[in-house]
Amino acid sequence: MAIFNAKDRIIECKLVYYGPGRCGKTTNLEYIFKAFHKQTNSEMVSINTMGDRTLFFDFLPMGLGKIRGCDVKVQLYTVPGQSRYRSTRKMVLKGVDGVVFVADSLDVRRKANLLSLKDLADNLKEEGKSIFNIPLVMQYNKRDLESQGIPVLPLETLEQDLNSKLKVPYHLASALKGEGVGGTLKEALLLTLRHLQKELHWTR
Repeated sequence: MAIFNAKDRIIECKLVYYGPGRCGKTTNLEYIFKAFHKQTNSEMVSINTMGDRTLFFDFLPMGLGKIRGCDVKVQLYTVPGQSRYRSTRKMVLKGVDGVVFVADSLDVRRKANLLSLKDLADNLKEEGKSIFNIPLVMQYNKRDLESQGIPVLPLETLEQDLNSKLKVPYHLASALKGEGVGGTLKEALLLTLRHLQKELHWTR
């Protein structure tokens, strides 16, 4: 849930990058941190786990305007994707305002994407939220691998598997190259802020 800091006139909200292990969540945040370093007012914090990491930092998005005369500060988080870190994912999701689901386009990761999306839905439900109502953007990552002859899932398959019922916006991406990363973030931020304005009856 967003927090209003009356003293500094800042509204803080939380955006979480979710998805299976090694899908590119960390790469997304590392690219954002480097590309938008002038808009960050904190260091990136990394909590290392076996083969996966939780990252987070504060981000001040420029150009999105103000809400009730207040600046908006966004806390960006990733979750560890491996199955044994479910309790960590649940903890990171506490108070979440918006989600980017990073799907792995590799053909061999099709099942992992499905399991991770179900895990997201289950964990949100435990938080009293619905995956159908929370601001959500899909990112289909690693699309650049197709040009290298590596089997990737067609867009139609990804959409059918992950987005046929949700019908949320999606972006094609190569987080390693930075392609689609900014567009994904911007759309997720816009959806989240619009949702907060409606939910909390804020107006510009």
